[in-house]
Amino acid sequence: ANTLRAKSVRTTVYETDPVRAVEVMSHGFAVKWSKSEALGRADVIVCATGNRALEGEDFTYLRPGSYVASVTSSDDELNLVSLRGTYRVDQLSPHLSRMTSWNHHFYLLNDGNAVNFVHGAAVGPFIFLVQGEILAALALLSSGQAMEPGLHEVGNQEREIIARSWLRCFNEE
Repeated sequence: ANTLRAKSVRTTVYETDPVRAVEVMSHGFAVKWSKSEALGRADVIVCATGNRALEGEDFTYLRPGSYVASVTSSDDELNLVSLRGTYRVDQLSPHLSRMTSWNHHFYLLNDGNAVNFVHGAAVGPFIFLVQGEILAALALLSSGQAMEPGLHEVGNQEREIIARSWLRCFNEE
C-alpha cells in the first residue's frame, strides 16, 4: 500500500478488524468496511490476508475489467474452484488470464498465485537462494539432530553449497 501511494495511486484497504483498521487509517489510507463496496470501486485488488480473501459471490462484486493479484498462494487467498462452470478462463500471457462469465469479466494475475515470486519479478532468480536455504533448514529440522529452542541459521557449509549451485545455474559467464 505504501509503494502504491508513493506512486500517487489512490489506495483503499478493506479491513474487518477494528484495531488494524485504525492502524491503517493512522498511516493515511482509506478503509472500507464493506467488501462488496471495496471490490466494486477498485481497479486493482491485491489479496494479502492468507485467509480466503475472495470466495464465490465476492467475484461478482469485482469491477468489470479489474485485476486481481495475490501475494500468498491461490489456495490461501482465492476460492477459484467456486468459479468453475461460471467463468471461462482465457490465458492471455504466461501470467495473465481473463476470467469471463456471460455478463462480467476480470483479469487474474499468475493464476492467483503469488505475484511477488514470479520469476523475473523484483527478486528475480535470487528467490531460488531463499528457497534453497528453506530446504536446507527443513533438512536440518528433519535430521533428528537435537536443537535448543530459539532462532537458528543455516550453516556456512550449506550456504556455500547453495550459492555454488545457484551460480552454476544463473551466472552468465
